[in-house]
Amino acid sequence: MEKQSLASLLQIKHPVIMAPMFLVSNTKMVIEGMKSGIAACIPALNYRTLEDLRASIIELKQAKVSGGSFGYNLIVNKSNVKYKEQLRVLCEEGVDFIITSLGSPEETIAEAHKVGIKVFCDVTDLAFAKKVESLGADAIIAVNNQAGGHRGNIDPEALIKLLNEQTNLPVISAGGVGSKDDLDKMLGYGAVGVSVGSPFIASNEAGVSQEYKQACVDYGAKDIIMTERISGTPCTVINTPYVQKVGTKQTWLETLLNKNKSLKKWVKMIRFYIGMKATEKAATQVTYKTVWVAGPSIEDTTAILPVQQIVQKLVG
Repeated sequence: MEKQSLASLLQIKHPVIMAPMFLVSNTKMVIEGMKSGIAACIPALNYRTLEDLRASIIELKQAKVSGGSFGYNLIVNKSNVKYKEQLRVLCEEGVDFIITSLGSPEETIAEAHKVGIKVFCDVTDLAFAKKVESLGADAIIAVNNQAGGHRGNIDPEALIKLLNEQTNLPVISAGGVGSKDDLDKMLGYGAVGVSVGSPFIASNEAGVSQEYKQACVDYGAKDIIMTERISGTPCTVINTPYVQKVGTKQTWLETLLNKNKSLKKWVKMIRFYIGMKATEKAATQVTYKTVWVAGPSIEDTTAILPVQQIVQKLVG
């Protein structure tokens, strides 16, 4: 069965979503992405208040152009205490799509569909893909082992083919795309489109420090490692001297507390909060504590460029 293309699903010119990146994504990037004919997404958690979130949606609705599309990412597990209110605001204002991560998308799908919003769900394996299909997701985002941030364990080709064979949902590949050749490869494996994040960190419009952007130019795929020290869940970062100094494993105390069933949820929430605050400081200020999240697709990043030029490099 032929699956609906990403361009058709979102009414965009090119089969690309600018992936939601914590602290990096902003409305400037999304607007420039839409002007380039792609979709773009912002984490709802990038906004401290619901009023700020609502204002950003209104700004993007006013700036939307034909051939572009915008959406928001929701963390749908208990670590995000703002989730339900964020979902309410997205549904009240109206967005083109929502991407769900790290939890059950059941409520999001039900509420979003009431107002005509499409829901794409991050998955890393077949079991979760079949679960979100049963809940009515519009597409799955196949997070492979080349993705930045919280990545999967399966290589892109195997994951795309597995999900295509075993589900009826369109498969959007996330991870490992830094060039047009990479994009064409994912489409050749059977993806209907791709979600691309790390190459856009080194954009003029990204609201992070020049040092963070330049790091994505200076470092490459070989410099990306996994750490448990940010959110408690393995996450990819650039292997800076500071990361080498503090190590990548949880402390003995964190490990011990995570084994305690009654404390585990609270430990995870506290670890997530502390980690996000540390990442925020590193992203926006120049300090020796540089923990910069990125994926191996920075290999093809050779200069800090406007978003529209980065899109052109991807789509040709």
